[in-house]
Amino acid sequence: MSRYNKPFAHGWRDILAQALISAAFIALIVWFQPRGSRSLMSFDVGRPWPYGQLIAPFDFPIFKTDAQLSHERDSVRQLYEPYFELQTQVETNQMKALRSSLRSQSSSELPLSYRTFIERRVHEVYDIGIISAEDFQRLRADSIRNIRVFSGTDAQTRPVWQILSPKAAYDFLFVNADSLGLTRSKLTKLGLNSFITPNLTYDETKSDAHWNELLGSLSPSSGMVLAGQGIIDRGNIVTERDAQILGSYERAVAARNSTSRENSLIVIGQIMYVAVIVMCLVFYFNLFRRDYISSRRSVLLLVLLLLAYPLLTCFLVRHTLLSVYLIPYVMLSVFVRVFMDSRTAFFTHVCMVLLCALSLRYPFEFIATQLAGGLVAIYTLRELSERSQIFRTAIFSTGTMLIVYAGLDFIHGRQLMGDTSLTRVDFSIYQHIVISGVMVVFAYPLMYLIERLFGFTSNVTLVELSNVNRQLLRRLSEVAPGTFQHSMQVANLAAEVALKIGAKSQLVRTGALYHDIGKMQNAAFFTENQAGGVNPHQKLDAKESARIIISHVADGEALADRHELPRIIRDFISTHHGKGLVKYFYVTYKNQHPDEVVDYSAFSYSGPDPLTAEQAILMMTDAVEASARSLKEYTEESIAELVDRIIDTQVAEGHFANCPITFKDIHTAKEVFKEKLKTIYHTRISYPKLQNSEKPAAESETKNEHT
Repeated sequence: MSRYNKPFAHGWRDILAQALISAAFIALIVWFQPRGSRSLMSFDVGRPWPYGQLIAPFDFPIFKTDAQLSHERDSVRQLYEPYFELQTQVETNQMKALRSSLRSQSSSELPLSYRTFIERRVHEVYDIGIISAEDFQRLRADSIRNIRVFSGTDAQTRPVWQILSPKAAYDFLFVNADSLGLTRSKLTKLGLNSFITPNLTYDETKSDAHWNELLGSLSPSSGMVLAGQGIIDRGNIVTERDAQILGSYERAVAARNSTSRENSLIVIGQIMYVAVIVMCLVFYFNLFRRDYISSRRSVLLLVLLLLAYPLLTCFLVRHTLLSVYLIPYVMLSVFVRVFMDSRTAFFTHVCMVLLCALSLRYPFEFIATQLAGGLVAIYTLRELSERSQIFRTAIFSTGTMLIVYAGLDFIHGRQLMGDTSLTRVDFSIYQHIVISGVMVVFAYPLMYLIERLFGFTSNVTLVELSNVNRQLLRRLSEVAPGTFQHSMQVANLAAEVALKIGAKSQLVRTGALYHDIGKMQNAAFFTENQAGGVNPHQKLDAKESARIIISHVADGEALADRHELPRIIRDFISTHHGKGLVKYFYVTYKNQHPDEVVDYSAFSYSGPDPLTAEQAILMMTDAVEASARSLKEYTEESIAELVDRIIDTQVAEGHFANCPITFKDIHTAKEVFKEKLKTIYHTRISYPKLQNSEKPAAESETKNEHT
């Protein structure tokens, strides 16, 4: 049985919760799906028609292409004349203000001839017409040639080049002024620019009506196909004109089918499609990954990831914003692989790609490309422990997608340098794939965000935590050096066992380094830290000694909380003794008080017992490594007897009843312990004794060398 698949009974609440989550998931995906009918035909211009003879079943127009319509709109735009209203009151008010200002000047400074010239110039400016600088810039940017100036019901067309902007109107005042001896400096002192105000204002309502009238004169079609007319026959080469007619036929069919009944069928089809995929996911997790179902954070992460990608794809498709190939779909498989496992990453990635493909018109290339990229990403992330692995994953997955898409292009007859855009490879897709591959690199910083939000712990974080230069481990090596050496030894042994039985080696290694950090609070009370034969337990009652020994678990959990160690590491601290007994002090106390009923709980750890295979490995390794230090002699027999006795006792006491570890795994662990402990303690074979008391010199020297 899979170690991820711990058995548990499904209650009606679990079933109801799964049903509600699945229903909400299906509803959200279907709600955002585009409702347009899908194409029933797949063809390429310049290639033979792959179907039978197509005869028009009804009359329909031949719609113009987007390029044709755009060209006609550009042609019509040359006829567009925006409307501007002439504000006569503006000139009246400004001329009145100007005359008042000029009268305030003395006749010696500003003779009557000068005043008459200025008033005439200002009147001419308003007669030509002034528009605001913003309107003038917009007319030039849109290449508008003429405007319509109206006052009341009368309107006349005037060229744009004849209209003045405020700056041009001000410059017009100085024309021929020097012929009267009126210098520019004199005119400037009069502040004439304050009397120049636009008298032509843009009328948006009339202008829009005129533009819509021009657009209405355009015909969206360029002919008709009559019912019964042959459109194309099998084997005929599809031309540009044929493609235009076939596209028009599809639009006509979609328009005729745009009834509530047809839309209902589309929605039903989408529900059926999404429901099947969701049910496959639900069955997968119930059959093979029940641990993930029981974890809310795992369910939440999976649901959010599986929702985000299809909804983002729907958004881009519905609004035709960007190519879907810009989305880094491979990132989902990276996250699931790092925080869960390879099989779940593969299955989740397949389901996500199929859900996203529902929004696309021609999904085959998309499905093939993204599946290949996701598979390679999973293969290359077998054990994420370095940042460089993300770069390698991005490179390999992107290269795979480029190769797959290029292969499909060549299969469909596209060429690197084709005659038309339809027969030529679309290099923009390849650029989009490369950009999405670059975005996969950002999975690394996003992992930290996911860890903080959902409480996961990646292998990269475990590697960083296992650095012995970290503050907590460095302090352990200083305060309790014996415990630190013990933890290092346990970490190496436990990681070796995990590799042999297929458990998470980096996780158990990191957990082993921190499992005894609580001993720092009372380091001298633990044998490995005692020097000079001083044992503080000799002055204490056995029950008090047991309390101090047991407290290192609670002290370790408190330290882990203070230093914000991940929950998965803290679990190693609380489970590495399970609900075991401090046997030495229990037996001592019982011998000292033979008539007393001993409180068993006073000598027991609070637990819990190991819940995962990794925690079980640490429990076995911790007990074996600590006991091995007390052996009087290190021989194969003594080490084997010690390992078998300790682990068999743990099994008999039921410490592994709640974790997914098998008897085969336990047997493998025993073999690893025996082999490694023999190497660590350098066990030697026993030399045979000579029957004769005399020992040859050469033999004696040889034995001494071996010794």
